[in-house]
Amino acid sequence: MDNSPQDKPNVNETAAKPRSRRAPPKEAAETGRIWTGERVSVGEGHGPAPAETPSAQAVVPGARPAAPEGEAHWYVVHAYSGHEEKVRNNLMKRVESMDMHDQIFDVLVPTEDVIEIKDGQRRHVAKRTYPGYILVNMIMSDESWYVVRNTPGVTSFVGSGTKPVPLQDKEIKFIQKQIKAEAPKVRVEYQVGENVRVIDGPFSDFHGKVDEINADKGKLKVLVNMFGRETPVELDLLQVERLK
Repeated sequence: MDNSPQDKPNVNETAAKPRSRRAPPKEAAETGRIWTGERVSVGEGHGPAPAETPSAQAVVPGARPAAPEGEAHWYVVHAYSGHEEKVRNNLMKRVESMDMHDQIFDVLVPTEDVIEIKDGQRRHVAKRTYPGYILVNMIMSDESWYVVRNTPGVTSFVGSGTKPVPLQDKEIKFIQKQIKAEAPKVRVEYQVGENVRVIDGPFSDFHGKVDEINADKGKLKVLVNMFGRETPVELDLLQVERLK
């Protein structure tokens, strides 16, 4: 019988198995995009953030549901105040150049016709109803979001949290009714209690104090001093001026 020792593995010679190393994380593939509503500098060309597995959206009490995909709705967009018309024109040019007529249908700057009386002259002016905002009728999608959001002069969408929320039907109908109103409003610069001078009519050169204002009719009731006492006189807005 062979008494030579059997071959046994030498613990010192046993090579330690290398630990498995985790592969470095890969950047998420841009398989889709979501509109986030985050503010970015205009002109950077930043699109929406890369989409990850969407989590269930929290239900906020009283919040309006987002519009179903594929349906056209009116959305409110923040724009540089005083440049609403310019932003509208920029957006319409982008719709034309990027062939987005099938997703972006109309851009509206809400205004109303106002009669402004200044320096004794009556003139019609279009007054912006909501300065700093424009309305966009569109189907919300990744592409349409990108076109609107990256238009020069646009700062963000109005929405709940990070998602644009469309206007309700009653809201857009109210705005459209304001725009289509036939009778223009009269912008009155005077205030009750203000001292004025009559510049036209039988009471010309009389001084008085504004007692009542009827903006719808463009009339003022002025208390003028006659025979030592204040007498109310109804005058047109063009018949008076501020005392300088």
